[in-house]
Amino acid sequence: MRVLDAKPVNLDGFSVINPELGLVAMRSPHDPEPSLVIRDTPDGKQVVELDGKPAADFDVIDEFIALYGLDLECAQEAMALDDATLARMAVDVNVPRAEVVRLIGGTTPAKLARVVALLTPVEMQMAMSRLRARKTPSNQAHVTNQLDDPLLIAADAASAVAYGFREVETTVPVLGDAPSNAVALLIGSQVGVPGAMAQCSIEEAMELRLGLRGLTSYAETISIYGTEQVFIDGDDTPFSKAILTSAYASRGLKMRVTSGGGAEVLMGAAEQCSILYLESRCVSLARALGSQGVQNGGIDGVGVVASVPEGMKELLAENLMVMMRDLESCAGNDNLISESDIRRSAHTLPVLLAGADFVFSGFGSIPRYDNAFALSNFNSDDMDDFLVLQRDWGVDGGLRTITAEHQAMVRRRAATAVQAVYRDLGLADFGDDRVDAAVVANGSRDLPPGDPKAVAEAATAIEAKQLTVFDVIASLKRTGFDEEADAIMRLTRERLRGDQLQTSAIFDENMQVLSKLTDPNDYAGPGSGYALTAGRRAEIDGIRQERTTAELTADQAEHREHIVLTDVEPARQGSDPREVCIGLSPAFGRTVWLSLSGLTVGEVLRQLSAGLEEEGCLPRLVRVRSTIDVGLIGLTAARLSGSGIGIGLQGKGTALIHRRDLAPLANLELFSVAPLLTAKNYRELGKNAARHAKGMAPVPILTGGTDESISARYHARAVALVALERDCCEPGQAPMTVEVTRR
Repeated sequence: MRVLDAKPVNLDGFSVINPELGLVAMRSPHDPEPSLVIRDTPDGKQVVELDGKPAADFDVIDEFIALYGLDLECAQEAMALDDATLARMAVDVNVPRAEVVRLIGGTTPAKLARVVALLTPVEMQMAMSRLRARKTPSNQAHVTNQLDDPLLIAADAASAVAYGFREVETTVPVLGDAPSNAVALLIGSQVGVPGAMAQCSIEEAMELRLGLRGLTSYAETISIYGTEQVFIDGDDTPFSKAILTSAYASRGLKMRVTSGGGAEVLMGAAEQCSILYLESRCVSLARALGSQGVQNGGIDGVGVVASVPEGMKELLAENLMVMMRDLESCAGNDNLISESDIRRSAHTLPVLLAGADFVFSGFGSIPRYDNAFALSNFNSDDMDDFLVLQRDWGVDGGLRTITAEHQAMVRRRAATAVQAVYRDLGLADFGDDRVDAAVVANGSRDLPPGDPKAVAEAATAIEAKQLTVFDVIASLKRTGFDEEADAIMRLTRERLRGDQLQTSAIFDENMQVLSKLTDPNDYAGPGSGYALTAGRRAEIDGIRQERTTAELTADQAEHREHIVLTDVEPARQGSDPREVCIGLSPAFGRTVWLSLSGLTVGEVLRQLSAGLEEEGCLPRLVRVRSTIDVGLIGLTAARLSGSGIGIGLQGKGTALIHRRDLAPLANLELFSVAPLLTAKNYRELGKNAARHAKGMAPVPILTGGTDESISARYHARAVALVALERDCCEPGQAPMTVEVTRR
């Protein structure tokens, strides 16, 4: 228990179920029973009862959903279906996605929550695979720093886009810095690869103003909630959010809302309802608002949701409800859910495997300490892990491996472009040394002290001059950054077309819009839906850590022929009772010169021989040519040995002691974990072989053990060395006695 108490998972908070406070994930006894009563009026159909509540008692959320959030043409049909039938339809590949979406459009929040709650996590993943709107998965990055340094923001944005993120999001520790952050992110996001959309998540009025001036291309921090009280606390209503939604759309700005379970619990206004039901209200409201999508599945309240039983399941259910409402799913994962690496990976993996419009609504492409939103569930130091997860499962999480050289190039280009634009527009004058520091910085802590007023003054100037996207484009043109100017101009022109306002829209790297309309998810069971192209599979497979067999064995050449093993004669049966034969594998001292532990094969051989000699025995070297199996090598050596005891030794360092009368696998001692072995271990093994030969009791050899993942760390290298052994193997050839000469 002492050891368990020290584990990171115990830094997390865990709550008992308490419906009175809303601390219940999937179903509260206070959740309303689903119901919908519709009356025909001269003005059309009218909802007079919603989830057990008459129209006279509607709160503002009920009212808005009743007016705008339900498809009343199919509502009675949908509500008449039992929950299990609708749940099975969501999973059944034989039911078209369009039919599921049609029926869900007529369900009330309570009905949808009940349907989703019936699904297991695996069934939710199956439903997500077929119900997400866009076929091609994508990913979003957080790009912030604690200094709001524009050079670093631009460099980090360029890195993020190089990795494959198609949306990048920034925010500010200081609100007044927002215009500077937006300009820096806009420029950096178009370096190298065009078309990534950028946003600056801040107070809604300023965010809208920046968007109207073309300095951002999308927004998502338009928060909605599942209870009226939380809306009132925020001086908001669904109607004000609808006006804001329309304002964004009117200027070609993509927009989705943000909800996410647990917010109402944090605000003390959950109304005794389950987290899932309240989030179902939010998702229904998002549809009614005309939003393109929803960012949910673990946002600011994720810690609350993760603290209760089935919390992880509820977070996945939130994403699924968005897809069932036919909206873009920006699937959370943007807030650190746990201090346990296991828990946070477990939270992310179902979304990665099932696929989402955005697997993250903010992968921290910067260090944890620089994330001004909050720590993301994955951050920049987790990038390799995520890329390996894609490769492990053969799934597309939207990212790819990049080289250090390419990263340095795009970072310098981005930082230099911002330096040039800020000088040209009279915003700030950053020196070349600052650019150099930003290019190689892991985060803001790596930057030298600068002018503390520079960013604030630049942001003030941007607002005072009311700079627009066209000022930025013109400045880039004047300062020689034509490619970035053209990319931003093209992105701005696309806003006039409006195709990016379709559900789940992104620009691919050729500036083509992928959306529900142009890239619809057509999954209908195995062999359908999104599939990796050969090129994309190569990107996913090609992680920077992979090595060819030649690369894994390249260090062997450094030690080539440090010993020479010369054939003497075909091996004969020995007669000296002091003799112990050391059986060498086919490649030992021929193509394999370095063991997995880092000892040369000559040193391994020297230590074994010394151990034998110290106990008064005579070593004889025998090359076993017909097999690479260390057990058979050792047994062959034992049968040739005068003492009946032999040592089997592979080039990679695996060793054992055998006796002539034992079965091949029934050896006396085995050193199987070659990477851990030391010179002392091999000498002790030699001594024990001699003791066996003399009929004495051996002395136990303790290698100490390890908590390292030895097999994961060394198996690829071991396979490469075994391949060299196999190439040298000569089946049917008799063993040879050999002599060693040291150089």
